[in-house]
Amino acid sequence: MWDGQPFSGSKVALLCGGQTVVYLRDDKPTIPFPAMWDLPGGGREGDEDPVTCGLREVEEEFGLKLPTSSVNYIRKYPCWKPDGLADYFCAAEITLTEVSEIKFGDEGQRWELMAVERYLDLESAIPHLQERLSTFLKWRVSIS
Repeated sequence: MWDGQPFSGSKVALLCGGQTVVYLRDDKPTIPFPAMWDLPGGGREGDEDPVTCGLREVEEEFGLKLPTSSVNYIRKYPCWKPDGLADYFCAAEITLTEVSEIKFGDEGQRWELMAVERYLDLESAIPHLQERLSTFLKWRVSIS
C-alpha cells in the first residue's frame, strides 16, 4: 500500500504461471546494471502512485496496457542507491494472451518469458529484484 510519500519509481513482476517477463538491459556503461536481466518498471512521473507508475512503464516498455486490478501485491522498499527515495515492487498476473501481445520497446536488448526459478538463480539478474521477487513468492505461499 502506498503511504502517499514521494518515491523514485516502481518495478513490476509480470507473472504468467510459473514464469515472469524479464528483459536484458542495454550494455552501456552509463546506465545502472548494464547487460543484466531486469523487470519492467522505472521512474515516477509527476504525482503518480506506485501502481500507476509501474503500469505506465509496462505499457511504454512492453506495449501492454494492464488494468490496475491486475496488480495483486505492492511493497515499499528503501532505494537500492544509498541517497535515493524509496521505491516500490509490485506483482501482477497476466495471461498467455497478454504475453503474446507484447511489443518490446527500444530499451533493452531483448525480452523473455523466463521461469521464475531460473530468474532467481541467474547470476546476471539484478540482485535486489531477485530478493524482492523471492519475498513476494514467500508472501504468496503464506496466504495460500
